[in-house]
Amino acid sequence: MKFTAKQIAAFIQGEIVGNENAEVYTFAKIEEGTPGALSFLSNPKYTEYIYTTKSSIVLVNKSFEAQKEIEATLIKVDNAYESLAKLMMLYESMKPKKQGISSLASIASSAKIGDNVYIAPFVVVGENCEIGDGSMLYDGVSIGDGAKIGEGCILYAHATVYHDCRIGNNCILHSGCVIGADGFGFAPTPDGYNKIPQMGIVTIEDNVEIGANTCIDRATMGSTIIHSGVKLDNLVQIAHNDEIGSHTAMAAQVGVAGTTKIGEWCIFGGQAGISGHCTIGDRTTVGPQCGTIGSLKGGETVLGSPAMDAKEYIRAAAYLKRLPEMNKTIKELKKEIEALKNNK
Repeated sequence: MKFTAKQIAAFIQGEIVGNENAEVYTFAKIEEGTPGALSFLSNPKYTEYIYTTKSSIVLVNKSFEAQKEIEATLIKVDNAYESLAKLMMLYESMKPKKQGISSLASIASSAKIGDNVYIAPFVVVGENCEIGDGSMLYDGVSIGDGAKIGEGCILYAHATVYHDCRIGNNCILHSGCVIGADGFGFAPTPDGYNKIPQMGIVTIEDNVEIGANTCIDRATMGSTIIHSGVKLDNLVQIAHNDEIGSHTAMAAQVGVAGTTKIGEWCIFGGQAGISGHCTIGDRTTVGPQCGTIGSLKGGETVLGSPAMDAKEYIRAAAYLKRLPEMNKTIKELKKEIEALKNNK
């Protein structure tokens, strides 16, 4: 598939600087550009490459002003990174989609399979399951009894959805993720731990993406809920009875303890840890490796463990670096004070 600068500019409402008939058929990083490729520039650190790139077309922000000659055709837009994402989504949507059900798949007779579905070899679909129109289940996917998968979903190899869980429309589950395993519930006794049956489910709403090897545990009772538009990176742990608000994003290795409610449009950096039975308000940003031990009102940015206001943490971190020097100074001052006392 080839596209001209004129076609691309019309789609993303951009302004062309250069040859409107320049053609591209692939994407490339600006520093690795080749003829026929489309690149973008949004980070000023990469500005030097726009003067040497071999890419045919480069998306730039409207604020960009060239300091010398550029071979590539430029398309100026409000946000180059956002426009690139739109073009990549368009390109991906135009690729032919797989359809058909492999004879090597195991599908219960009571399962309901929608139209234009792809089911790869060695997929298992249990009793009374529902698979929506246009969904794709790749090799080794396992769907437990009574689970429901919406329309237009993609479940990559070896994703697992336990019994009775609910997946909305247009969701992506990457390889190895597990939806609906038992929550970590045990009652201590003098002889050890008695397992508490986890009788709830997991409900995932529309347009959610879940990374490889991420686990979302089923509720003890009721449902663990992942609201619409949530994006979870690889190796994220969501515990039983959690509720994650719409459009919240979590980077790799975030862990959320049980019965925690997280608001909408929150951002969690890698390896952040959220304690159980607390509430995180809307639009909260939790920094990488940050550990929260209680509720947050919302609209805050926190860092450190235990979590504290980001500005306070940065000030404290500055002092932390100086502790050895300060300790030395304190010891010297103590000696001086003792000497003054002894000279009285």
